[in-house]
Amino acid sequence: MSTKNERSEKKTTGLDDLMLTTNESEIKELMKDLDREQSYREHACWRQHITVIISVAFVLFQLYATLSGRIPAQILRASHLAFVQALAFLLFPAFKHLPRNTLPLHDVLLAIVGAACWIYIVINFQQLVRRAGAYTPLDITVGAIGILVLIESCRRIVGLPILIIAVAFICYAFAGPYLPGFLNHRGYSFQRVVSHLFFNTEGIMGTPIGACSTFIFLFILFGALLESTGIGQFFIDMCNAIAGGASGGPAKVAVLSSALLGTVSGSSVSNTVGSGSFTIPMMKKLGYKGEFAGAVEAAASTGGQLMPPIMGAAAFLMAESLGMPYITIVKAAIIPALLYFTGIFITVHLEAKKLGLKGMPKDELPKFLPLFLRKGYMVLPLLVIIVFLCMGRTAVYAALMGIVSALLIGIVSSFVDMAQGKKPTFTINEVVNIMCAAARNIISVAIACAMAGIIIGIVTLTGIGLKFGAGLISISHGIVFITLFLTMISSIILGMGAPTTANYLITSTITAGAIIGLGIEPLAAHMFAFYFGIIADVTPPVALAAIAGAAIAKAKPIRTAFQATKLAVGAFIIPYMFVFNPQMLMINASVGNVIWIVFTALIGMFGVSSALEGYVFRRTGMAERALFLVGGLLCIIPESRTDIVGLLIIAVLVMFQLIQNARDRARTAA
Repeated sequence: MSTKNERSEKKTTGLDDLMLTTNESEIKELMKDLDREQSYREHACWRQHITVIISVAFVLFQLYATLSGRIPAQILRASHLAFVQALAFLLFPAFKHLPRNTLPLHDVLLAIVGAACWIYIVINFQQLVRRAGAYTPLDITVGAIGILVLIESCRRIVGLPILIIAVAFICYAFAGPYLPGFLNHRGYSFQRVVSHLFFNTEGIMGTPIGACSTFIFLFILFGALLESTGIGQFFIDMCNAIAGGASGGPAKVAVLSSALLGTVSGSSVSNTVGSGSFTIPMMKKLGYKGEFAGAVEAAASTGGQLMPPIMGAAAFLMAESLGMPYITIVKAAIIPALLYFTGIFITVHLEAKKLGLKGMPKDELPKFLPLFLRKGYMVLPLLVIIVFLCMGRTAVYAALMGIVSALLIGIVSSFVDMAQGKKPTFTINEVVNIMCAAARNIISVAIACAMAGIIIGIVTLTGIGLKFGAGLISISHGIVFITLFLTMISSIILGMGAPTTANYLITSTITAGAIIGLGIEPLAAHMFAFYFGIIADVTPPVALAAIAGAAIAKAKPIRTAFQATKLAVGAFIIPYMFVFNPQMLMINASVGNVIWIVFTALIGMFGVSSALEGYVFRRTGMAERALFLVGGLLCIIPESRTDIVGLLIIAVLVMFQLIQNARDRARTAA
């Protein structure tokens, strides 16, 4: 006779079977096609052992460096890049369409040469320090080859946008004497440029790769470890238990689960495919159009990178660039992230009401309490990280404690499985797989950081950053809004097909300084660039996350992308809100101010969502939609007077809708 828990498990499994209309192999192929980071080789012979050995050695080296603290920063960064370059060419083919079960000799040679260039620094570190800038021809040759190999690995894995910009900056360093106006400078020799970029901590081995080789790597390892516990499925089941039975339940599940999954994964595409393979078929079965179903998942999954405590790698780089504790970035991100997801949630709810969609049958949904009692322990590693960050511990310490707690949970789970006569899931092989996943996932981040180091290196060498900022201010005539608008457009363009990390590093290096120069709070300026770099994943024409959602929904990609942009409209508004009102980022904010800001902003998001959907309690006319939009925007503007006017407009409109509904019911009853 089955127990209550077993019956609940059977219901959950049945629900999973219902939702998963796309098989696992199709999902993997979709990921590889859309996400460069997932288009890696999968060897099934002796070649696999090479990458496994290097990956495990990479993880063990990073853990030793963190725990011992004995390795000098430059040696750590050079060693980190040596591992990354070796794995980049062993794992990723020259082009996506090439077979992924082969390993050409030229890729092996590139892996050896790429790693050897950085090992050269490790071996000759003391001599390089003693020579104090007196570089030999061999030094320059090694540096030039190392930069060229790095550029090729960037082309394969990260993409062309940051590659083109980095190469343009290198050319600028040489072409300075021949350029007009503010772009003109005295120019630099080949030796000066190579030595500055390759050996200097203001170049490739600068702040971005320093952050990548320390706490970013640890958090990526933590994410890989946590995913192996099945926390993604647990989040989906929990959200089904909470919201699956509500109006338009599957769409709300997509919003909630994507927000939670974003705490583990920093990729919009992988979030969309991971949870979308479950939620999108559910939404379509319930009655949502394919474009809307794919758009909901894409918009929500993209926002996962905005959700604390573990955001995308760019958030860690922001903390490092600003010289702030990571917990400050986490606190600053809380209110904007809640507003973003609330906006999507409201739109989804109004769409469900407009279409008359119901939720999933209660008997097909997991029960919250039994599920939480059975698997609630999975969230403990996340809680450990939050607690230690709130206690003022460093991000490195919090990540280490999270890794330890996740390992303990995996070990305990295996003992429980064995006690119940089941095959343990957390085995040595699984630990090796986790290490390989972590090593593989860090490659694109590290290469993006290294390429950003090239850009930053040229900026510090030539002073173009200050000149560009001055030029941007000149174009905008010093008007803050125009400067912000130009920054938004550049961030979105740069983000089309580029990883968030690369996008943020470029925009924060080039444009954030101009915004700060106009008197904007530095954290708000960097968050502004961060937001628009992320939202590029749903903005047409590239919109990788929306394309992933459309592929699962069997919908038209461009329509899905436009629908996702409409759902994510909050991400186009919220950054302007916190730039003009930094208290939203909890900067010098009292509790009363924060409560009032959140309240008015939520009402504002409700007004904007109602205008876009054309529905509140009933369908709205064009005049009502226009008034809802005006009222919502007035609530969003950080002024007490506009807040009050906006609240009054929305209150009157809501009352009007309720009165109209009451009259309709009275007529029907009569």
